[in-house]
Amino acid sequence: MVGTQSESRSTDGETRRAIMLTMLRAGTITATQLGETLGLSPAGIRRHLDKLIEDGQAELLPIRKTSHGSRGRPAKAFRLTEAGKKTFGHDYDSLAAQALATLRETGGDEAVRAFARKRAADIVADVEKLDDASLEQIAQALAEAFTRNGYAATINNAGHGVQICQHHCPISQVAAEFPELCEAEHEAIANLLGHHVQPLASIADGHGVCTTNIPLLPIHSPNERSDS
Repeated sequence: MVGTQSESRSTDGETRRAIMLTMLRAGTITATQLGETLGLSPAGIRRHLDKLIEDGQAELLPIRKTSHGSRGRPAKAFRLTEAGKKTFGHDYDSLAAQALATLRETGGDEAVRAFARKRAADIVADVEKLDDASLEQIAQALAEAFTRNGYAATINNAGHGVQICQHHCPISQVAAEFPELCEAEHEAIANLLGHHVQPLASIADGHGVCTTNIPLLPIHSPNERSDS
């Protein structure tokens, strides 16, 4: 009996972790969407969500009123609280900040940049630049590489580009003090894509998501003239 209870708690913990990771990636999500994504029953999802809310790791968003004439109940959306996000770790922020500060004192700014580039290269080391791969395919591989390193990354199509969205940053507090870390990540992404990228938002700067835009069409400066 004790063994069965222990296994049940372990399974519940794994399921709850999967729910939290899905919520982290989605930002906001309904119970129905969670169930469909993870293959869980509505009752099972509700039980885990109630527990997460009770523990202060998730919250129910205010229900938006539906448009006039619409029928049915508006879907309830959920998201992780800051406490829930912190369970995914922040890479020993204080120690890392102290180490980088010492590195800057002894080796200067270039030493910090070299460290940041090495770290970014390690994150994308498994992503190969293939001649026959599209930008979207490489972007997807990059998102998966960042996810493996704790960033909960996804890609979205946006206008004439693709965006890599990181819903969690395990080093956000350190990156706020050492922006070279973010710059090196963007540089690594651009090098693998062989394409210009545009950093649009950063968790380190207080945004909810780190967003890197990859334009699929050429970008013209205001001084460039068209041939027509």
